[in-house]
Amino acid sequence: MSSFAQLISNITPDVYESLKLAVETGKWSDGRKLTQEQKELSLQAMIAYEAKHLPEEQRTGYMGEQQCASKGTPVPNILLKSDALH
Repeated sequence: MSSFAQLISNITPDVYESLKLAVETGKWSDGRKLTQEQKELSLQAMIAYEAKHLPEEQRTGYMGEQQCASKGTPVPNILLKSDALH
């Protein structure tokens, strides 16, 4: 494989599911722990696969119509020191 894009294009649904389970559990199917680099690369591969093959609402991190709890909370104005002097 000469590029990440080529690698992603060769991921099958079974490989995707295997990567997803490994990222979720932190272990490969044989029980070995993923290294931090393996977690990062596997997650990148998952996200790239999902962007190409899954509808938005089925992708990792999809929030839909949900809003975070602080969305409607007003944020008070914060004055910088230079503003306070004027």
